[in-house]
Amino acid sequence: MKLLFRQRFFSWFDSYDIYDENENTVYTVKGQLSWGHCLKIYDVAGREVGTVKERVFTFLPKFELYEGPQYIGCLSKEFSFLKPCYNIDFNGWEIQGSFMEWDYTIATSDGRKVAVISKELFHMTDTYILDIADPKDALHVLMFVLAIDAEKCSRNRH
Repeated sequence: MKLLFRQRFFSWFDSYDIYDENENTVYTVKGQLSWGHCLKIYDVAGREVGTVKERVFTFLPKFELYEGPQYIGCLSKEFSFLKPCYNIDFNGWEIQGSFMEWDYTIATSDGRKVAVISKELFHMTDTYILDIADPKDALHVLMFVLAIDAEKCSRNRH
């Protein structure tokens, strides 16, 4: 399953549209006013299905993930040189990023690919392609991509 993650061009807060391969909207993401990033994910019927919330006052960035009201895990930035390093506390997943921070692979602890995320260049706003092995993982993969994008956005503001 492929999803296209595209930031909206004019938006006061983080706002994204998530499309399937046929350009049908699958999810809408809206930023909320809060300390740190708080992104709410809605399905096509307008129901809130997930939240990505930045924990403030941590040494390195950390994002908590919620499916509905239920906490399911987190993504935290780890100290590293040269290429980005994140720790995923969810389902035994691991993430590896490229030096330029444009491409990522999420895999299980035994090496099975969960998703490959690649950034498309030459767009007016951030655009990512999420190639997800199992459609049931789509929401979770999206939450991790949103957390990474929010972390990079916060880092670039300083």
